[in-house]
Amino acid sequence: MKKTLVKDIQERDWVDAPFLVRDKIIGMAKNGRPYMTIKLMDCSGEVEGRIWDRVDELSARFNKDDFVQVAGKASVYMGKMQLVLQEVDRLDESAVSLADFLPVSARPFDEMVAELQELVAGLTDPDLRTLMQAFLSDHDFMSGYTRAPAAKTMHHVYLGGLLEHSLCVAVLADDISRRYPDLNRDLLVVGALLHDVGKTAELRYARSFEYTDAGKLLGHIVIGVEMVEEKLRSMQDFPLDLAVHLKHLLLSHHGQYEYGSPKRPKTMEAVILNFLDDLDSKINGVRTHIEREPDSESAWTQYHRLYDRYFYKGTKQRSGAERPLGQPIERPNEPPVAPLEKRRSGLPRSTFSNTLADQLRAKNFDLLGSERQDGNDE
Repeated sequence: MKKTLVKDIQERDWVDAPFLVRDKIIGMAKNGRPYMTIKLMDCSGEVEGRIWDRVDELSARFNKDDFVQVAGKASVYMGKMQLVLQEVDRLDESAVSLADFLPVSARPFDEMVAELQELVAGLTDPDLRTLMQAFLSDHDFMSGYTRAPAAKTMHHVYLGGLLEHSLCVAVLADDISRRYPDLNRDLLVVGALLHDVGKTAELRYARSFEYTDAGKLLGHIVIGVEMVEEKLRSMQDFPLDLAVHLKHLLLSHHGQYEYGSPKRPKTMEAVILNFLDDLDSKINGVRTHIEREPDSESAWTQYHRLYDRYFYKGTKQRSGAERPLGQPIERPNEPPVAPLEKRRSGLPRSTFSNTLADQLRAKNFDLLGSERQDGNDE
């Protein structure tokens, strides 16, 4: 196990440890001398390294995506931790464990695959179930689908992030479908599971997370529709109308043209998938940003450039104790949350209408007025 992790580095620490080079940039200082910035990462996070002396000598020793042993002093500059490096030496891959350097989902892979199989087995539409079984039986596809991150920077940026995100959106879709029985539940759940499948080819994740050539030229939406179409061609008598509606979910899940969406949502299932995808990605993105600095004395996070704001990290319970944002308040004698198969039975509609809906009306809450981040990680 790697002894020095990014998350444990404190100001004025002398750091002598291995890292993975995510990026390497050489610039020119105001005095005309070259300097180098390198992005160093491990399984706990990322830290920036700066080299001010012997730039040409040290640069010749390593490249992007290499493992390196660095030595330098930690300091905080403009609110961010930096390493001012004195030495950098390339390490052979045999000398390190890849698991120490790439972030991994906190959920076990086997557990997520079991939940995926459960969702597919619960589909009542035989055509959609056959389509999903074709994906699940494709070893090459499953290898990427269970390993890929969901994005390069914005949300679920870790191995297994794509599957974790897809399952979260699918379970939300299942819950929503029970609230609104006129929806095509199976279509919405399958759309949730497949909406980002193109990211298995859009992103490169054997080392640091980067876009592939196909990802830059086509993007995961187009790639995902092509993957679905390939599976559909191998199936006989798949309903054309159902195929069109499924592909529309993939083509419109970013919501707006300016967010990279080829089409805007034009069915209820597409509208819902757009909002659920955005909801889960934002929850993960904000939570990850907050968790990056849990031990700092400030009650506020550092500035988040993409969301253009700071986030509050804690709130006071009535007892006065500090509670991390998002952590549920423990209540005595509260029944545990039922597993997925038990939750499918649903809540009585009267429960929903007399509680949440009334609260929203009382607060004049605009469900369609939620913020959305430009770019959507494209």
